[in-house]
Amino acid sequence: MKTSDQRSTMRYRYPLILPAVLLFMLTLLPAMNAGAAEALAKTTGQIVYVPAYSHIYHGNKNAKLLLSVTLSIRNVDPDNPITITVVDYYETQGKLVRQFVKAPVILGPLGSERYIIPQDDSSGGSGANFIVKWQAAAPTNPPIIETVMIGTQSQLGISFTSRGQALQD
Repeated sequence: MKTSDQRSTMRYRYPLILPAVLLFMLTLLPAMNAGAAEALAKTTGQIVYVPAYSHIYHGNKNAKLLLSVTLSIRNVDPDNPITITVVDYYETQGKLVRQFVKAPVILGPLGSERYIIPQDDSSGGSGANFIVKWQAAAPTNPPIIETVMIGTQSQLGISFTSRGQALQD
């Protein structure tokens, strides 16, 4: 059985833990909200760099696994269309390989578009990339722009994605 001094000490010690935990959690809220606000910042256009890999190395540096590359552009804005004006594919040293967009492509709200580099096309190399330019008439949620790489060889299979990075608004 606890004495009155022990009960008194417990009464004063434990109530301090809850306010300390709450204060700590409140200090985290601005950081969490800043990230959420940044992710939802609307804009009227961007230039986006998207990593791609037309092959990767495995085993040793001379063993290549060829990959198919799908560039996916997804308009995540439920209210506004976006217009894709440039989709350019570059190889490892930065030389332009292919221009996909001949005329602007309009993606309606929640629409998507894809561009494909076949598995047997190794022209991009392990450091390939896309430059995507898009615009909108009104401030819009930026689209999700990513590549999906898939390759198979004998019993080996691999797939992975890479997300685009805005270079400028």
